[in-house]
Amino acid sequence: MFTDSHSHIFKKYFEDINSILENAKKNGITKIINNGTDLESNLEVIKLTKTYPGIIYPAVGFHPECLDSFKKEQLDVIEKNIDSIIAIGEIGLDYHYDGYNKEKQIDLFEAQLKLAEKFEKPVIVHTRDSLEDTIAILKKYPKVHGVVHCFTGSLETANIFIKLGYKLGFGGVTTFKNAKIKEVIKKIPENAIILETDAPYLSPEPLRGTVNEPANVRIIAEFIAKEKGISLEELSKITEKNISSIFDI
Repeated sequence: MFTDSHSHIFKKYFEDINSILENAKKNGITKIINNGTDLESNLEVIKLTKTYPGIIYPAVGFHPECLDSFKKEQLDVIEKNIDSIIAIGEIGLDYHYDGYNKEKQIDLFEAQLKLAEKFEKPVIVHTRDSLEDTIAILKKYPKVHGVVHCFTGSLETANIFIKLGYKLGFGGVTTFKNAKIKEVIKKIPENAIILETDAPYLSPEPLRGTVNEPANVRIIAEFIAKEKGISLEELSKITEKNISSIFDI
């Protein structure tokens, strides 16, 4: 059994969610953490959780790329649903595209970290081309822990996040032929590793370029187990224990 710790299972990406979940189950993926990124997707996360209890688990948050549509009062969706969500996410910083507003991104990120601190919820963190600021901000909230999603950084960076109390999410990028991250995976402690797809994005090899789905966690798991020199069963035990140490699922 495996958990997909980071997906975006929404109707705009998947016409038949039932078949997506059935395929996941066939491949041993029994739990899926569904991540919101803006008001619309957060509301859908909550709705789908009620439709598929015990399969889809809700993480609600505002991604830095949602700033154009974001209004401060929308944060209420987190507080109003705080007892039913398992994490605040997907949140973080993204300086990849031209025209980003660094100040507003940081304000939004910190506002959600404060909620995580207040309600003792884990966070699911996105960081792209913003590593220095992400680390500096997370250090300001030592009581908050969670996952650094889609980790592709160096061993040094991995160790910084681990020391701060974060697990590292590894997905399809790990399997790419020229990905250097496989060398990091070999060296980090097993208790830092969790698996994810980021569906519908970043499908693993040999499915790169297709629509990703939670079932593909198995491909990622097989790859990582081989890199770590352990069995698939042992990786399942390790990653499920890591998941349960962060999330109440």
